[in-house]
Amino acid sequence: MNKTKIDWADMSWNPVTGCLHNCPYCYARSIAQRFKGGGYGIEKGMFISKYKDSAFEPPFVLDEPQLRKNKDNWYSKAAYPFGFAPTLHRYRMGEPARKKQPQRIFVGSMCDLFGEWVPDSWIKEVFAACSAAPQHKYLFLTKNGSRYEQSGLLPHIENFWYGTTRTGADTEYEWGASDYYSHSFLSIEPMLTPIDRNTLSALEVWGWIIIGAMTGQGADKHQPERKWVEEVLNLCLRESIPIFMKESLRSLMGDDFIQQFPEGLIL
Repeated sequence: MNKTKIDWADMSWNPVTGCLHNCPYCYARSIAQRFKGGGYGIEKGMFISKYKDSAFEPPFVLDEPQLRKNKDNWYSKAAYPFGFAPTLHRYRMGEPARKKQPQRIFVGSMCDLFGEWVPDSWIKEVFAACSAAPQHKYLFLTKNGSRYEQSGLLPHIENFWYGTTRTGADTEYEWGASDYYSHSFLSIEPMLTPIDRNTLSALEVWGWIIIGAMTGQGADKHQPERKWVEEVLNLCLRESIPIFMKESLRSLMGDDFIQQFPEGLIL
């Protein structure tokens, strides 16, 4: 569990890594591929593990961390031994409980915990680990919001917040679980197109809205216009919905740049 540069959370925690969505703007895939197995800084063929003779097949489950060795025979934990293939790192489950100071924790910054490929049993293990450390606020985010409802797994817990992603007017990802809207959030990131008015009016139900621009490779060709952001901002102000603009929007919004947390996420 690490401090994060994601500005709406204090820490990120990845008991599950990997994703099969294949989004063209994904930052996580390149990170996982860079540090997979015997990748970055590791000589080819030097990846080692007690599991080296095992026939691993996805989805992968690790009860202990795998190790990697550099040219100086220095060993460290391999964060993404299977690259971006879905992997359960069971040995990480106790990490939230070991962090005593309350934190806002983004659960699964390197995966989609609610992707169709993720077994229900993995999700239950993650929820159990969160429940064992109630001092924290947990934020879950998925591009597969329909599974929130279908799984029947979501606990109604005060410090659990469930989010889904929309990148523009035509995004297919949505969620309609009205029972959870008080602890729900919508992440419009990266904002690739304007939100049409019909869709915009449907955003009134959310308990929190995050909005941000595309960053990284190719971002200069996919930046939002100020008026796109203003339409969402005006909705939030009118409906008293907390809005959190990511740092990627600071220069675009100037004096209208806002970073708000809902009351339930204030530490």
